[in-house]
Amino acid sequence: MDRMASSMKQVPNPLPKVLSRRGVGAGLEAAERESFERTQTVSINKAINTQEVAVKEKHARTCILGTHHEKGAQTFWSVVNRLPLSSNAMLCWKFCHVFHKLLRDGHPNVLKDSLRYKNELSDMSRMWGHLSEGYGQLCSIYLKLLRTKMEYHTKNPRFPGNLQMSDRQLDEAGESDVNNFFQLTVEMFDYLECELNLFQTVFNSLDMSRSVSVTTAGQCRLAPLIQVILDCSHLYDYTVKLLFKLHSCLPADTLQGHRDRFMEQFTKLKDLFLRSSNLQYFKRLIQIPQLPENPPNFLRASALSEHISPVVVIPVEASSPDSEPVLEKDDLMDMDASQQNLFDNKFDDIFGSSFSSDPFNFNSQNGVNKDEKDHLIEQLYREISGLRAQLESVKTESQRAMLQLKGRVSELEAELAEQQHLGQQAADDCEFLRAELDELKKQREDTEKAQRSLTEIERKAQANEQRYSKLKEKYSELVQNHADLLRKNAEVTKQVSMARQAQADLEREKKELEDCFERVSDQAQRKTQEQQEVLESLKQELATSRQELQLLHSNLETSAQESMCQLAKDQRKALLVQSRKAVERMVQEALSQLEEPTLISCAGSAEHLLSKVKSVSSCIEQLEKSRSQYLACPEDISDLLHSVMLLGHLTSDTIAHGSSTSLRAPPEPADSLTEACKEYGRETLIYLASLEEEASLENADSTAVRSCLNKIKAIGEELLPRGLDIKQEELGDLVDKEMAATSAAIEAATARIEEMLSKSRAGDTGVKLEVNERILGSCTSLMQAIQVLIVASKDLQREIVESGRGTASPKEFYAKNSRWTEGLISASKAVGWGATIMVDAADLVVQGRGKFEELLVCSHEIAASTAQLVAASKVKADKDSPNLARLQQASRGVNQATAGVVASTISGKSQIEETDSMDFSSMTLTQIKRQEMDSQVRVLELENELQKERQKLGELRKKHYELAGVAEGWEEGTEASPPMLQEAVPEKE
Repeated sequence: MDRMASSMKQVPNPLPKVLSRRGVGAGLEAAERESFERTQTVSINKAINTQEVAVKEKHARTCILGTHHEKGAQTFWSVVNRLPLSSNAMLCWKFCHVFHKLLRDGHPNVLKDSLRYKNELSDMSRMWGHLSEGYGQLCSIYLKLLRTKMEYHTKNPRFPGNLQMSDRQLDEAGESDVNNFFQLTVEMFDYLECELNLFQTVFNSLDMSRSVSVTTAGQCRLAPLIQVILDCSHLYDYTVKLLFKLHSCLPADTLQGHRDRFMEQFTKLKDLFLRSSNLQYFKRLIQIPQLPENPPNFLRASALSEHISPVVVIPVEASSPDSEPVLEKDDLMDMDASQQNLFDNKFDDIFGSSFSSDPFNFNSQNGVNKDEKDHLIEQLYREISGLRAQLESVKTESQRAMLQLKGRVSELEAELAEQQHLGQQAADDCEFLRAELDELKKQREDTEKAQRSLTEIERKAQANEQRYSKLKEKYSELVQNHADLLRKNAEVTKQVSMARQAQADLEREKKELEDCFERVSDQAQRKTQEQQEVLESLKQELATSRQELQLLHSNLETSAQESMCQLAKDQRKALLVQSRKAVERMVQEALSQLEEPTLISCAGSAEHLLSKVKSVSSCIEQLEKSRSQYLACPEDISDLLHSVMLLGHLTSDTIAHGSSTSLRAPPEPADSLTEACKEYGRETLIYLASLEEEASLENADSTAVRSCLNKIKAIGEELLPRGLDIKQEELGDLVDKEMAATSAAIEAATARIEEMLSKSRAGDTGVKLEVNERILGSCTSLMQAIQVLIVASKDLQREIVESGRGTASPKEFYAKNSRWTEGLISASKAVGWGATIMVDAADLVVQGRGKFEELLVCSHEIAASTAQLVAASKVKADKDSPNLARLQQASRGVNQATAGVVASTISGKSQIEETDSMDFSSMTLTQIKRQEMDSQVRVLELENELQKERQKLGELRKKHYELAGVAEGWEEGTEASPPMLQEAVPEKE
């Protein structure tokens, strides 16, 4: 009995028919999470690998479903952060492809979880941008696109990742505010620009002469373009609709920049869609839409009804071979129950149905011996052990199946939610389209009515436009004729005013002489009356003596005649003295005003001074003739007085013009000219003083005056513009030589820049290489723009010569228009010199021995020189000439390229300066204070030097334009040219 009791204790209790679910729940959740992470890790590693093949769709789909399962991208980023994306371009390229899919089709929280890695993506993009071969540039551009997409969806959270929106949702995104629509359009343009940039770069990296789309390497590069095509189709559609909406609210001129940018992107997108549709790889994966032949006309509101939204069709894919049947959660529970029932039935078959109430059936087995019972007990132990092992395997299998089924259920729930969302969108679109169709029907009826009236209005407008064009041509002719007449009138008025002034001076002097003559005549009459009174008294007193009266009468007549002659002689002498004194006062005033500041603003030239010297020489000769006539006939003094007064006026004008000319001359010739004018004034005063007495009048000598005039003439000839030394027949050849030399200088500069760029790439790395490439690239663009400008200038000059020379040869035309020709020569020399100097400055900057400021100054100097060349070329050009329009367009291109050089130089300078960090951690308080004082002293010194250099620069520019004006004839109708050129440079600065 004791043995039986011990045997009963060793037999376990019967197995329960239902497993306890509370204890298993926590374990299943942990196992499910572990299985999910393991599955995601395997799928991500299989999708992002180093093999140059396209990412498999099933792996990408698993990653997308994983984001919907965990409602985020934490698992994705935890796996990706362990991958060496910065050292393997293939891994980075496939990461960009998978991440693009997640942003489009993954859970909305993928964007939020990925924002923290935006700066890392930017750094990786800049790093890969330094590689120009392989996948380096592709990775850099793709990372920029992903960063732009993240920023766009962050600013516009109403837009889903796949960009699928209805028209009503698009209107709600702008919040019915035209400013929001304007900004949203600009952001879409930037977004689409990044998409097109990746599109174009991928195509440029492929060898299109071979069937690259059927190779694994080609498919690896082309696979991400499917996502790009999907994005581009939506962005193009939304851009068109927004532009029509903006044109209905804003003026067309305000949106000119939007239209130009849309036209550029429309052309690129149409070409890329056409090229993509011809590739065999895309034909079996996606149906690419074709854009219309012509872009939409945004200026016509009815054109919106003609717009057809491009639709990208992706064929329905067959089921994946590794897909598994989907089981619901209730089926899984039923499977557990059925397995439990199967176990219970098998237990009952072995132990009997009554084993639960009487496990060993002692009531019916009392006659069996103990050995048979032990044998039965051992057999039951073995079967129980086998059943336990089978139960464990069944539990493990059921857990695995349950995890798989739960994952599949999550996938189906995500797909169901997406389909429900798409269905709701389709229903909303259908309802909106119905309302829009009714509205379009009404608009069509109104449009047909308006179209008929618009046709009539257009016909009238066309007739009015033709009349307006004719009136405009007539008005232009009248304006040109009016300008010519005004110019001629101004010249004539100036000459008349000068003549009137001279005549007024002569009349004033003549009036003074007449007044003096009248006073002398009155005095003579008074004396005559007194003599007559004395004569009458003598007649009364000496009436008794007729002989004495006759004698006295004869004596009186003789004395009267002598007194009249002496009186006339005194009058002539007084007139000569007064004239001489007046002339001396004029000459002395001119000498006293020689150094006055009032003459600084006067305009003077060497040619005008020489003409005055010639007039003075002629006046001196006339004075010598008048002096000889006066000596021969003293009664005739009018010619002598006229010559003396004219000499005084001309001498004063000559001294004044000499002073103003010296202000525009170099220092040494200016001093010589001033001294010569002073000496000429002194000699003139001495010569006039010799005309006062009759004794000195005969010995008056004008040799010293003539000598001074010869000195002034010699200095004036030295100050003539240098260009006038060139023979007129050599100007035509010199223009062609200078233009050819300028072109050669530009080509040499371009070649040197390319050579410097090659050396920099071979010897520099990192930030220095990036800065050198940016600066040299902008310099190359500037040289190319200058080449285009020179070609346009040559074409315009050829047109000017052909239209203006008539039957003469080009050389004769250049000789006839010598001033204009000299301006072209000077401008061409300046352009070539500026290009050479800029290349030297760029070479020193690249070598690290130059200053960035020198490069900035050289670029500004080139801009000013090209502006001078444009101004010199367009002086004689027709304003409606197409060559002039191309020259102006080329000039704007040079200005833009100059701005690019300035921007790249400033950016490179700041980037280089950022790398030089200042460490003051090891300095003491005294050392820091000493350094601070030294820095303050240095700042004050630099500010003082800066002020002095600015004053020096202003004086140099002023002197430069003065000398250039004298050399190129700006004073003859082109005074406005130097200020125009001077303003061109500050405008770029």
